[in-house]
Formats: sequence, C-alpha cells, structure tokens
Amino acid sequence: MLPRETIATAEIPGGETLTLVSHGRDHIIMLGRDELMGTRMQFSEEQLAELTLAELNRKAPRVLVGGYGMGFTFRKALEKAGEGARVVVAEVVPEILEWAKGPLAHLTGDSLEDQRGEVVLCDVAALIDDANDGTCGKWDAILLDVDNGPDGIVRDGNQRLYSRTGLGKARDALMPGGVLSIWSAAPDHRFRIRLKEAGFQVEERVVRARPNNKGPHHTIWFAHRR
Repeated sequence: MLPRETIATAEIPGGETLTLVSHGRDHIIMLGRDELMGTRMQFSEEQLAELTLAELNRKAPRVLVGGYGMGFTFRKALEKAGEGARVVVAEVVPEILEWAKGPLAHLTGDSLEDQRGEVVLCDVAALIDDANDGTCGKWDAILLDVDNGPDGIVRDGNQRLYSRTGLGKARDALMPGGVLSIWSAAPDHRFRIRLKEAGFQVEERVVRARPNNKGPHHTIWFAHRR
C-alpha cells in the first residue's frame, strides 16, 4: 500500500490546518484527517461549473467562484464560459496559489495566465458585497465551493454565506436570471427550504465524484434569481 507523503501545510484564517499530500500519482488536500478534495474525485467540482453555465446559457458571462482549491471549478468555468467571459475566484488561503504554481502546476497548466480569469485573495463574501454596493458589477453566476456544504463548515466566517441574510445578499448580487450554485458533500433539506425562503427558484441535482458514475454522491443546488 502506497504511503501518503506530506508536501505542505497552510492555515485557514479562523479555521483549521490544510495539508497537501501525495499518494502515488494523486494529490489530496486534507482538512485534519478528512479528505477535502483530491485528483481522484474531481468530477463533481467540475460539474459545478459545467452545469451552472449550461443552466445560465449566456454569452460572455461574469462568473464569481468561491474557493480555488485545486482549481477544478475554475478551469472548467474557463473552458465552458467562452470568449469575452470573466471568471473571478475568491480564495482566502494564499498558500493555495503557491501550491497551484508549484507541486500542482501539472494540474494548473496555463489557466492562471488566461486573461479571462483572475484569482483574488479575499473572502468571497467581500466580492458579493462589492456587487451590492456598486463597487463592481453584478454577477451572472456565483459558484460556492468553500466548505463541505451548509452543514460542513470549514471556516467559521463562512456560516454567513448560508444564512438567510447571506443568501439574500448573494441573490441581490446576481443579474436578473442569474444563478447561485452551491456544492455540498451531502443533501440538506432544510437548506433547500432556506434557499426558497431567500427568494430563489431551486433545483437540486446529485452528481458522482468520479466521471465513471462511481465514488460518493454529492449535491449541487442551482438557485435561480427570478
């Protein structure tokens, strides 16, 4: 059995420690003893971007992604968004970008040089607030993959994203007809109700972690601004 080798660690602001490990040819980001994400199970994070942009069906959309991670959602958004699109990622852990340019460079490729994309070192909630106060334009889509879901908070400050107030701010930061998409490791019936109470039209899909219809089942909510 291949051992896991620690490559690097990083502290989440107001949270726990992330550990980047290698396991043979695969890489995994650990949160404590739990696997947060890895190269063997990236499909659902790619689906977060691909399915959202298919739901949106707009040319040159403005897309905000909460959390870079290993860049799966960011790269798929760039691939599917088309010419003239704008894809901005909010990431709170600076070391994540160092890993993307270092030990994970084989995954990153030239995506960080794509002129349509940008990674901003900040809380995604700050960019949502900027859209609401006019500092920046509103978004066609907001994709959140900063936790393991509404009931799997990685960083205490993220709880506000899933509150009724936070969801209302996300709704107001969207263009009419825009989509708020949220990835979760597990279903959450109460959260689906909360999305509806925040004024969204909600669709829920279950996707597998691997493209061969294997691996854990993950949940994605697509909340449409009416």
